[in-house]
Amino acid sequence: MTSKRNTNAKRTINDFDINFMGRRKLAAILSGTALVVALLSILIRGFDFGLDFTGGTVIEVGYQEPAELSEVRQSLESQGFPGATIQYFGSNRDILIRLMPQAEEESSAELSNRVFRALSQDAKGEVELRRVEYVGPQVGEELREQGGLAVLFSLIGILIYVALRFEWRFAVGAVAALVHDVLFTVGVFSIFQIQFDLTVLAAVLAVIGYSLNDTIVIFDRIRENFRRMRKGTVMEITNNSINQTLSRTIVTSGTTLLVLFALYLFGGEAISGFSLALIVGIFVGTYSTIYVATAIVIWLGLSKADLIPVPVKKEGAELNSMP
Repeated sequence: MTSKRNTNAKRTINDFDINFMGRRKLAAILSGTALVVALLSILIRGFDFGLDFTGGTVIEVGYQEPAELSEVRQSLESQGFPGATIQYFGSNRDILIRLMPQAEEESSAELSNRVFRALSQDAKGEVELRRVEYVGPQVGEELREQGGLAVLFSLIGILIYVALRFEWRFAVGAVAALVHDVLFTVGVFSIFQIQFDLTVLAAVLAVIGYSLNDTIVIFDRIRENFRRMRKGTVMEITNNSINQTLSRTIVTSGTTLLVLFALYLFGGEAISGFSLALIVGIFVGTYSTIYVATAIVIWLGLSKADLIPVPVKKEGAELNSMP
């Protein structure tokens, strides 16, 4: 009975037997190609920054009857407001309008009054002006700088944390994977020219935390197995550790993606960028945990001696052993 239970336990632990590290060179080529494309797009095409970063005016209006976005856009363009971003804000009667900075000097009150008059002329019922917010270009530039610093400082803090908790090779692998995830995610927004605003930046920071959590789980299992499996090679122990945590990774990422897809499809345009950034980030973060973070640790020459604690001899034991 005992041997049978042990066999079943081993099968439960080793449900998966995939040679992940055997494909790390192919994965490195794919990751390198994707990052080159993302970097070229960022440098050449740049980003379609939203009003949060460029400055401009946000106007929220309410209609008595359901409004069509195409009609609202046509009304604004006829009154000299081209390129406005128009989206539903909750229901099809609530409209959120984002206007880029205007060339002529005009106060936000005057601008909102012109927009209100343009919408009221073509509206079927009454239009209610609910909110007007103005973001100056200087504030938008400060937000860009502070957002970049937030990402940089988070990576530095993670590097120090992982180095203290595990070992410097793990810290390098974790930070390299996070840089990979950030560049790939923002590269998608640059390639397809999807609007990049503060909600997308918040999603990128959330991707960093999500990817790091998955990486720490695998690193912790690798350290545990290095101390428990004394006969296996580094590659065998690493593959075994990834396979043991694979079911947990699939369940966690899968359930999170179900929610994010629902938000992207039914949440409206207001949070579409946020949910899309998280969807891309979770896919890439799950991949990079295995093929970037763990692969780099292997390439840096991780050995059992780096993780197996050295036994400390007590002075009392040495005295007792003396004749």
